[in-house]
Amino acid sequence: MSDIILEMKGITKTFPGVKALENVNLKVKRGEIHALMGENGAGKSTLMKVLSGVYPHGTYEGDILFQGQVCEFKDIKHSEQLGIVIIHQELALIPYLSIAENIFLGNEQAKRGVLNWNETIMKTKELLNKVGLAESPQTLITNIGVGKQQLVEIAKALSKEVKLLILDEPTAALNENDSENLLQLLLEFKKHGITSIMISHKLNEIAKVADSITILRDGQTIETLDMKKDQVDEDRIIKGMVGRDLTHRYPPRMPNVSDMIFEVSHWNVYHPLHPERKVIDDINFYIRKGEVVGIAGLMGSGRTELAMSLFGRSYGTKISGRASINGKEADLSDINKAIKQGLAYVTEDRKQYGLILIDDIKHNITLSNLNSISKRGVVIENQEIIQADSFRKKMNIKTPSILQKTGNLSGGNQQKVVLSKWIFAKPDILILDEPTRGIDVGAKYEIYSIINDLAGQGKGVLLISSELPEILGMCDRIYVMSEGRMTGELSREEASQEAIAKYMTKTRGTRHANHG
Repeated sequence: MSDIILEMKGITKTFPGVKALENVNLKVKRGEIHALMGENGAGKSTLMKVLSGVYPHGTYEGDILFQGQVCEFKDIKHSEQLGIVIIHQELALIPYLSIAENIFLGNEQAKRGVLNWNETIMKTKELLNKVGLAESPQTLITNIGVGKQQLVEIAKALSKEVKLLILDEPTAALNENDSENLLQLLLEFKKHGITSIMISHKLNEIAKVADSITILRDGQTIETLDMKKDQVDEDRIIKGMVGRDLTHRYPPRMPNVSDMIFEVSHWNVYHPLHPERKVIDDINFYIRKGEVVGIAGLMGSGRTELAMSLFGRSYGTKISGRASINGKEADLSDINKAIKQGLAYVTEDRKQYGLILIDDIKHNITLSNLNSISKRGVVIENQEIIQADSFRKKMNIKTPSILQKTGNLSGGNQQKVVLSKWIFAKPDILILDEPTRGIDVGAKYEIYSIINDLAGQGKGVLLISSELPEILGMCDRIYVMSEGRMTGELSREEASQEAIAKYMTKTRGTRHANHG
């Protein structure tokens, strides 16, 4: 039996106006963890969609050989029958079905057309245990966060007879602890003979688990590296990805901090579905003009809930407390009022809440401030084109046209559209929730430069991130949250991964039982 489980030869895939893949070659050894790396738009996800039958045979050129056999997959079900299972970056779960129902959708545990719920629940518990998710199988997907949803996707993949597991940014939505568990899980799969292809922008994770790396750039294969033989380090990978050395991960900035711009005091929020459960507990913080302030915390610490409750009460119930902007009490009671008061919120889930994926770039960018390009309630199209094109150039959005559908852009370019939308609203304060999630090092650097530029204009920036190096590299001051409370505040000089981690794990002690 050959030690090569998969070979892709001369794969070329074209979309209208864009050649996404050009003569790409990939060889994956049996039982290895093979990383696929490259900047956003390099063609990684497209290549995996070709492999799994999302783009069926006939829509691309080239050959796929799996276990020595030429494969012509007509759809994703066809590839799954041979044991190729893909977990997409875009979560494909049904919100109002339970975890168990999602895991076994299309693969129901049934006999003579009758569902066996006991077996379904029992198997779901086993799978959730494998991925380290402590949730009831009956929990609805809509009631768990994006990080936990990713773990459900992985459990769903494991429910199939998988030989080759493809993971597209599997840890993008996970905190460090959950990411570590997942990496250990991949190493465990490897022991049981499962081959994995992993797309990730987290270089430290790739260095930890990958046996080989194939680097794509601009839709072409650049090189394949053996992690043991080639003495690969992060700088070597970055050079292959971006075609140059990246000397600084975080662009330098001289802070020019002045007056108080945003102050929140005694902020309390209760759960929207369980109004007796306090999610945000007596939060106090402030931001000054020209300051980048970080919020660190584990998944479930309440960071996103705090941000959304401030942005027009878009999360929570029984909200109380005071928020002031430029010294005046701010009315943040709905989203329109929050925007008018100068607040903008870049969501952690750009596909669900940040963008209209079926609409073009132009409409997405101008959506937050239509009044500025309208006359008597009618949008002046010429002005809209000028503004959108200006952002395309300024933000370096890689696209042939502002009329391109936003859903066709890579993750990094989609994120630049979301940022453009909110900068176009001319806010004083920007809340950025995981602004570089699922984005490569080159695009990250560009987004960091945009953040620094906003701070340089005297705006206040609140940066929520699960990546501690990002928090440490970008922020002037850092707040830490745990279980809905602020547990620490650190200056740039005081901050370290150890100091932040200590505050992140502070618990309520006896109060924990009261608030659930």
